[in-house]
Amino acid sequence: MSPSPPAGAAADTNTAARRPGTGRAVTALVLVALAALIPLLGPSAALHGTGEAAAPGAGGTALLRGTLFAALSVPLGELFVLRLARRLPGAPPARPSSWAPFANAVGFVAALALAAVVAAGGLVPHRLGQIDAGGLYGTRDGRQALLEVNAFLSAALCARSRRPAAQVWPLAAVVVAEVLRAHPVSEQSPLTGSVLTLVHLTCAALWAGGLLHALRTVRRWRGDAAGAALLGRYARVAAALLAALTATGVWSALRRMPAATVLDQLTATAYGRALLAKVLLVAVVAALALWARIRLGRAADPLTARVPARAELAALGAVVAVSGLLTALPLPIRWS
Repeated sequence: MSPSPPAGAAADTNTAARRPGTGRAVTALVLVALAALIPLLGPSAALHGTGEAAAPGAGGTALLRGTLFAALSVPLGELFVLRLARRLPGAPPARPSSWAPFANAVGFVAALALAAVVAAGGLVPHRLGQIDAGGLYGTRDGRQALLEVNAFLSAALCARSRRPAAQVWPLAAVVVAEVLRAHPVSEQSPLTGSVLTLVHLTCAALWAGGLLHALRTVRRWRGDAAGAALLGRYARVAAALLAALTATGVWSALRRMPAATVLDQLTATAYGRALLAKVLLVAVVAALALWARIRLGRAADPLTARVPARAELAALGAVVAVSGLLTALPLPIRWS
């Protein structure tokens, strides 16, 4: 019988085994906290010197909207990557635990808080008496807010059921509600804007949420060759998603800001400044995605592509935060 290791050595081994997971958790919490500062502090920074004014509580509304976008991305991306993994020959049966129930619960809370803002007349309520819950049924914005609340609740229940794939339908309802909220009937050509936003939001959710679950799946497979194949399949789809995001984003920006005024409004308006920040972040994300794609195809160990892919995921989180900020800023004036 071999002698057992000293108690101190065993404790050191257990501590070393816990460190990587603890380090990743701390890093994730720090990144989430930094991302939350973007919508909270962004309105005042973007509005500085523009002469524009944001609605009261714009920072909180932007944070809630960004949280809702992130909560939407996680389950949609998970369903997307699960579908890719099922079609991968020789893929290990192991799968990471689902984050969809938690994400849908977070989305439900964010949607409920946003519904309270709508019920308070577009202002952040400070007491229950300011919330007219019954009035939500009488306005278009109120009904859309209630739709998002009920859709996230339904998605959370579906994620816990025997058929978690059914959550795609209530999540699609959230996307539709966001599209309708962003393009009221009073807008010029609301149908065109709605189609652009529908494609843009769906592609963004699949890209960000899909990358998160792809990286979690590869880590769960512990270096299996199928991990590189999964990242390769995701990367090919992500390239198409990026193309669609770019096209719809540029078109939407030109609808908000005519071509002759874009350069001026990108620096002179709060919306333009936030949009410029988003464009720069997307450029960084695209560069990181290209780096990961090169490593997948040329590196001796294709799984080293996880390093730039993790950085890409962090940058995508910042993009989601800036997207939440954009929804809380005043729309630019259509200068002639």
